[in-house]
Amino acid sequence: MMILPGATVRVKNPADTYYRSEGLVQRVSDGKVAVLFEGGNWDKIITFRLTELEPVETTVQKKGK
Repeated sequence: MMILPGATVRVKNPADTYYRSEGLVQRVSDGKVAVLFEGGNWDKIITFRLTELEPVETTVQKKGK
């Protein structure tokens, strides 16, 4: 799976403060990725190297009748 703007990603670098946090990709440029993290009353954009991120597979589940 490719990492493109709009994709949900997870930080996989255990040495990073944002390890295992999930965010939304805003920009991809020169091997760097800007990721938007939202939480409560704050939003933050952090730049990571492409190798520090992994795509998160998002699926829509339908409610049973």
